[in-house]
Amino acid sequence: MTANGARTAGLLDRTRVVLEEALFAYRGGPYESRLRTVRERLDAPLRVAIAGRVKAGKSTLLNALIGERLAPTDAGECTRIVTWYQDGHSYRVTLRPREGAPRQARFTREDNALEIDLGGLSHEEVAELEVQWPSQTLRTATLVDTPGVGSLRAEISRRTWELLAPDDEDTPADAVIYLMRHAHRDDLNFLRAFHDRQVAAPNPVNAIGVLSRADEIGGGRLDTLASATRIAARMAGDINVRRLVQTVVPIAGLLAETAVTLTEAEVAHLRRVADLPVKTADDLLLSADRFRERLPELGLTSIERDALLDRFGLFGVRLGATLLRRKVAGTATELSEQLTERSGLRALQRTLDSLFFERREILKSRSALLAVDSVIRAAPGPATPRVAGLVEEIIASAHPFNELRVLASLRAGWVTGKPAVVAELERVIGGEGTAAHLRLQLPAEAGEAELMAAAAESLARWQRRAENPLTRYELSIAARVAIRSCEGVLAELHRGRS
Repeated sequence: MTANGARTAGLLDRTRVVLEEALFAYRGGPYESRLRTVRERLDAPLRVAIAGRVKAGKSTLLNALIGERLAPTDAGECTRIVTWYQDGHSYRVTLRPREGAPRQARFTREDNALEIDLGGLSHEEVAELEVQWPSQTLRTATLVDTPGVGSLRAEISRRTWELLAPDDEDTPADAVIYLMRHAHRDDLNFLRAFHDRQVAAPNPVNAIGVLSRADEIGGGRLDTLASATRIAARMAGDINVRRLVQTVVPIAGLLAETAVTLTEAEVAHLRRVADLPVKTADDLLLSADRFRERLPELGLTSIERDALLDRFGLFGVRLGATLLRRKVAGTATELSEQLTERSGLRALQRTLDSLFFERREILKSRSALLAVDSVIRAAPGPATPRVAGLVEEIIASAHPFNELRVLASLRAGWVTGKPAVVAELERVIGGEGTAAHLRLQLPAEAGEAELMAAAAESLARWQRRAENPLTRYELSIAARVAIRSCEGVLAELHRGRS
């Protein structure tokens, strides 16, 4: 086990002790079941919610991440219900009504998406759905599809608020992927509410922003995603956004979903466009209406053209045809790989790995401590001071939480300094990921000797800053946390040698 792994495993062990103490304190009471559920979740996959405004592309992104078209993407009843997607040994859908016991729901797959029979209930009568589906992705993370924030029907938006920003309870999600088209006021208000918790202070560590439907920026030109990347970078640097999410990643969700479920038949249809002279193809793809109605000699029926637009969007048809014409890809497998990378899905997956999944133990521990903290505040009793003390001790002494506090202070502008120093501090404490090469701004293939030298130099640099009497007080405190982080990297590297 790496030093970082040992630290986080130790954090989970300490969190389990707190939960055992809390269970003893609240045994036989109304909160015992809730605490037992929290304890069980420590050993379960990370719970990641996908949220955003109506039509932001949440279900489409979820399908892309899973690699299958499961979540319905139309405006049907099921899109208005919180739906949990988790790994299972069999295919099953459980319906949890607002009144009555949970029950299995019948389902079919129409057009490669799930059609769930609510058994005569309206969406208002269903609290949530739970979909069990054998999936490699879902072994790592349980994904939660949520109704749109800012819906014209307040009760639909309220479901997402109740799940991720409840007034009186901890949220069952460990982290959130938030889709947005721009920094809308509703988006910022929601993210503030999601972070508004007592434990570990408001912190962007468990939220990632996604600039969704990036292929629609700039009229869907072939350089659209490059423009979207620049816009996402500006959004990530905005002080209001920076305080609430770790970063902002652009993604063309429809293209990503199609890329991971691409068929040879669809490639054959795209090839007909690719085989046209460039000017003819460009004229045909000026608009969706042109593509539907012109050039009957193309050899595609109106149904096939509509299917291409539904699956790829106009930008995706242009991009796919261009890649085939230039022979960048020739088969469905090759084109799938190209479109997956160019859609932004691979970049998002890398971001999730470095900022969520490498921190899964920290995020799960944080969620569990939030749950214990909310119980203590809701129902204080004779034994709760001891439990509260244990929670506070972990929060105050565990280095991963100290890193999170400094990260939040940096994002809020409370820790200031020269831009280069602040940027280095954020990297060293894990703001871009917890892997050693990310902390030290080295390539992933950097060798052990290079990593050790860089870590030693960084340690010496932060020691000098911490001891310098001219260093601002807030930065000197943060520097001591950076020192611990550098020491942890060195310990991990030394451990790898033994």
